[in-house]
Amino acid sequence: MKKIGILFGMEDTFPQAFIDRVNSKNEKGIIAEAVAIEKVVQNKDGEYAVIIDRISQDVPFYRAYLKNAALTGTNVINNPFWWSADDKFFNNALADTLGVPLPNTVILPSAEHPTDTTGKSFRNLKYPMDWEGIFDYIGFPAYMKPYAGGGWKNVYRLENKEEFWDKHQETGQLVMMLQEEIVFTEYFRVYCLGCKAVRIMQYEPRNPHHLRYVIDGPPVDKKLLATIKDYTLRLCKGLGYDFNTVEFAVRDGIPYAIDFGNPAPDAELTSVGAENFEWVVEESAKMAIAAAKKQKTGKMNLTWGTFIKDAAGGK
Repeated sequence: MKKIGILFGMEDTFPQAFIDRVNSKNEKGIIAEAVAIEKVVQNKDGEYAVIIDRISQDVPFYRAYLKNAALTGTNVINNPFWWSADDKFFNNALADTLGVPLPNTVILPSAEHPTDTTGKSFRNLKYPMDWEGIFDYIGFPAYMKPYAGGGWKNVYRLENKEEFWDKHQETGQLVMMLQEEIVFTEYFRVYCLGCKAVRIMQYEPRNPHHLRYVIDGPPVDKKLLATIKDYTLRLCKGLGYDFNTVEFAVRDGIPYAIDFGNPAPDAELTSVGAENFEWVVEESAKMAIAAAKKQKTGKMNLTWGTFIKDAAGGK
């Protein structure tokens, strides 16, 4: 018997719907359940063939558990080793190499020294930095957000450099990105599962959270949709995320990738809507079942993106 587990936290609708959908398919020798952890012993586990991870970004104990499970043969979706190493600024740099349009972006040192450091720790950092060059490159209005954050936390829209200086001080020890504003005419959020199943959703990020997914929106140009699908697959295959969302802001007909490292993306019925919810439940169930069938006990079964695979093959 191969078990598919789902590890989750505050979610109310998706986890049980996922479990029910997998089990409703009556695949011989495969069942799904909520992960149950009694103890974690080094290099011992193997209870689950597949685990869908929805919460370890917030719980370090779970991340350690998942890495240990992966070592013993569990296919953890998404790869906990890569997820631990990933950040949004690197995502941008990688996307640039993949030929996906992006807003101009820079990374900034934290406004406050990290704990247990002093000014002496930063002798390799020029002072002052080339702030005028940075501001000329990005322009205003601009967005400032954590380079490794998510969930729309600590995101600022800045009108000018004076506002930048004021708001940057509020960020404390957070390392921030400063990013060009893309004034968009259309916006899309895209599910991508298994680096192949794609669902493009019209989205309005300026609306309250529960009203952001657009229902019965205007028709969308088929060529634009094809381009968005192409860019989504490039990004997810490059990063190696099997469960991800990608966001695009369209300016002058060009889709710019705004946010595309979301390996625990929102899948709650109350926010994504019934049709999108049905799609993600069905596709995630099919993906997990396929992964369970391919899983080999005692082997590494994780997905690695082309960036890692190409780097490893080039040695």
